[in-house]
Amino acid sequence: MSHDPSPINQDFRRAAETILGQHRIKSDASDREPYEIDFWRQYRGRAGLVLQPQTTAEVAALVQAAQTHKVALVPQAGNTGLVKGGIPDATGTAAVLSLQGLNKIRAIDPTGDFLICEAGCVLQDIQTAADEAGRFFPLSLGSQGSCRIGGNISTNAGGVNVLRYGMMRQSVLGIEVVLPNGEIWDGLKSLKKDNTGYDLKQLFIGGEGTLGIVTAASLKLAPKPVETVTLWLPVLSPAIAVELYTLFTAKMGELISSFELLTGFGLQAAIDHLPGVRPPVDSNLPWHCLIELAWSFDEGLMAHAETILQSAFETELIDDGAIAQTTQQADNMWRIREGQSEATRHIGSILRTDISVSTQAIPALINTVQTAVDALPSAITLLPFGHIGDGNLHFNFLLPPDDDTPQLRGQLLDLLYDQIDALDGSISAEHGIGRLKQAAMLQRKSATELTMMRAIKTAFDPNNIMNPGVILPSPAAD
Repeated sequence: MSHDPSPINQDFRRAAETILGQHRIKSDASDREPYEIDFWRQYRGRAGLVLQPQTTAEVAALVQAAQTHKVALVPQAGNTGLVKGGIPDATGTAAVLSLQGLNKIRAIDPTGDFLICEAGCVLQDIQTAADEAGRFFPLSLGSQGSCRIGGNISTNAGGVNVLRYGMMRQSVLGIEVVLPNGEIWDGLKSLKKDNTGYDLKQLFIGGEGTLGIVTAASLKLAPKPVETVTLWLPVLSPAIAVELYTLFTAKMGELISSFELLTGFGLQAAIDHLPGVRPPVDSNLPWHCLIELAWSFDEGLMAHAETILQSAFETELIDDGAIAQTTQQADNMWRIREGQSEATRHIGSILRTDISVSTQAIPALINTVQTAVDALPSAITLLPFGHIGDGNLHFNFLLPPDDDTPQLRGQLLDLLYDQIDALDGSISAEHGIGRLKQAAMLQRKSATELTMMRAIKTAFDPNNIMNPGVILPSPAAD
């Protein structure tokens, strides 16, 4: 173990040891490191301690101690976030509070269509538990094997099924939260209707741990899809993709679970760099759509899909395409989609973004940004991909490593965000604000919005111990 003296308040450390024992406190630098650096190893902070509670009561006791000794807490679940929301700052005076030990599924009720689980449950384990109960939990992300539901709730995660099932917010019936004063709010009702005043849980969904720590949740389940059809359709342009989306929504409506857009460049990168990936179709077109349809009947959906494809062929929206005939073929299509960042990191440095505009504005956004990037001296490749059905793209840029500078990254973000503003879009669709997007958010929120946000933060957390510096700057930094 490496020695790294911590500047954290020692009275708080002794209180934490009384609550958890020394064996569930990480203090050496090598033990803390996994909690101090993000998934893509781009951002690093320093934690004074890493705390590993296993019950809500322990979380509450730790928060009470932090409040007494004025120690900042950084809640962390799976540490798969992309905006530095779960990474401490560089001072070493904050403690990371890991929720991975709160990993129990407390109850499943297939008749009531809900599941109650703790914040440290891995998303994929929740999906499996729902499936074994004959139900379906729709949140699906590329990181679902490692992300945890507390983080999904705290960032209001999206994923590939938003088009049909909505964001995380739409899947949460109730939550249990440890408030900044150490009190436990038991809001774990599993009702679909509860109109008794302010819907307080919504403050914590998407709150990124700045107002309290979500320790458990009641999640809404759905009927399990019985027949699923997955399609891969090459298209000439984003404008054609939007026309294709309009056709599918007119014919299939709520049966569309996902409607994704990818570039031909991203497809080829996945084929070249992801083991076992095969091209779904033999096409050189520059854009591709991945579509998933699902319903609860045993059969008949394939026939509907084939009818729509015939219309798409007749109207010359497409001239080729593939329908997955096996689960393996469908998995291959989704592996291409989910592996875009993984595949392209072998080619250059990736500048990741997460933005949204109206679906019909996507072609204009891509064309305008491409024109601006073409005028720059650096050889930059655009890699926009994602959820065209709900207007959310991960509008990534692939930079040559030699040109990867903070100045160029800032220039590209300014360029993109200016276009997002012109289209009345959002600079964060599903990843949150964290520390990374704070300055950009502050520039775009009105004075009225910021006043309301600060009032909420102050009311819940007057001593600013809950994930300070995330979403809003700490008062001293204003």
